[in-house]
Amino acid sequence: MESAKHAGDAAVAVSKAYGVETMFTLSGGHVFPLYDGAVHEGMRILDVRHEQSAVFAAEATARLTRKPGLAVLTAGPGVTNGVSGVATAHFNGSPVVVLGGRAPRSRWGSGALQEMDHPPLLGPITKLAFTASDAETLGQDVEVAFRTAVAPHRGPVFLDMYMDDLFAPSAIHDVETQTPSPLEPDPDSLAAIARLIAEAERPVLVYGSDVWMERAEEAARDFAETWRLPVIPNGQGRGILPAGHDLLVTRARGLAFGQADLVVVVGTPLDFRLGYGWFGGKEGAPLAKVVHIADAPSQLATHMQPAASAAGDLSVVFWGLTAACGEAGVKPDHHAAWVSRLAETAAAAIAGDADLLAADSDPIHPMRIYGELGKVLDDDAVVIGDGGDFVSYAGKYVEPRRPGNWLDPGPYGCLGTGLGYAIAARLARPSAQIVLLMGDGAAGFSLMDVDTLVRHRLPVVMVCGNNGIWGLEKHPMRMLYGYDVAAELQPQCRYDQVVTALGGGGELVTRPSEIGPALRRAFDSGVPYMVNIATDPEIAYPRNTTGV
Repeated sequence: MESAKHAGDAAVAVSKAYGVETMFTLSGGHVFPLYDGAVHEGMRILDVRHEQSAVFAAEATARLTRKPGLAVLTAGPGVTNGVSGVATAHFNGSPVVVLGGRAPRSRWGSGALQEMDHPPLLGPITKLAFTASDAETLGQDVEVAFRTAVAPHRGPVFLDMYMDDLFAPSAIHDVETQTPSPLEPDPDSLAAIARLIAEAERPVLVYGSDVWMERAEEAARDFAETWRLPVIPNGQGRGILPAGHDLLVTRARGLAFGQADLVVVVGTPLDFRLGYGWFGGKEGAPLAKVVHIADAPSQLATHMQPAASAAGDLSVVFWGLTAACGEAGVKPDHHAAWVSRLAETAAAAIAGDADLLAADSDPIHPMRIYGELGKVLDDDAVVIGDGGDFVSYAGKYVEPRRPGNWLDPGPYGCLGTGLGYAIAARLARPSAQIVLLMGDGAAGFSLMDVDTLVRHRLPVVMVCGNNGIWGLEKHPMRMLYGYDVAAELQPQCRYDQVVTALGGGGELVTRPSEIGPALRRAFDSGVPYMVNIATDPEIAYPRNTTGV
């Protein structure tokens, strides 16, 4: 085998074999050989200002490119600073490999700088967390990490390496990357689901992030269109049916979930975002039957008993389910009236939004921002949400025109993802508009990484909905106690000036008429640019769930 300079070369060579193009990191001495390996192997190194952003960037890379992302963290606090990013990847099922530094083997147990046994901390939020055996087999351990991360159900893997092992001579590990064999769904399970669809008068499909991650978006769209089934997307399932599609009934969500007699949920857990899997039961309707379909048996719901379930490669599931529906005698005319009712309800809701999307109120209503943003977004724009109430509006009023163009923190709900996601999105989609929507609370978690955007010449448009409060907390506290505490931020805080101080551009907007021109200046600027918009703190997003 070809001799390597050190084990860092072996680790990076394996990473490249699995399609990694960028190493996201924050400089640390424990992992210098990995940087040296990246230089030798021609891998891009993108350094950030906080380790959380490195992991969030790796996770967004995985979600946008559907190839594994790589983050490299130095020992001790470098690893612990990245834990929220790893947890987010865990809940999103994102194939991320995190390589961590580790105090030297020769000094282990002596109190070396940043000595910590990381795997026990990372174990509960990864598919696998382990320490490399030695320098000679380090490449093999890295291959195990990547192979595990990309196998269904995808997820993060953590591997740390003793510092002296990384510096030691090693050998390049020959890698034969293998695409995991498609998991075949049980034909009897698909037949049972098809029979439920044939019997249903008010069916609804829910498409989640795993439909996109499994590269099943075309099969999913074909299935919905073949059988004329209404669709409500969830997470990165957004855009599988583009904005304006007659089967996309997101804006009739209340009616759909309240009156459905069958809900088929594909590629997302039956968690708080979907009422924990309880549908129907509104206005005298009985509870709906629920079908759960996932990419792996481990992802099927266990807290409730679905009427039917299936697990397997989601493209294969949709193809098999199409055949099974034909055999079961599914007739689109059987539920055509229901589809028309949902479409009419959705259209009415969209029409009813017009006044607020064009509102001239002072202070600015958050919906006016989305009314203006919709006028300037291209079809391939990548929209990223990082915040509470402000981003909740985005989920309702920004409908992607293509799949894979929406990113939010997912069910873990971690604030501070935005800058890492934006960094990754600009690299993954170099010609697209990249728009980061953030609340002023979320801005406080990661805004320093605008410096990363500036240093690496990554133009991104940031839109800050600045209402000067923690909106998700202030309004509920008032409702519960009649007062609120720990919920105030600076009114009209100049986050835009933070961006300009770091080398980008920005401006504060206080009048509705200024929003559109400011957005156009931001997109035309060619630099990281913040449109900081002062919004009305008295307006709370009208939510139906608190997530508990």
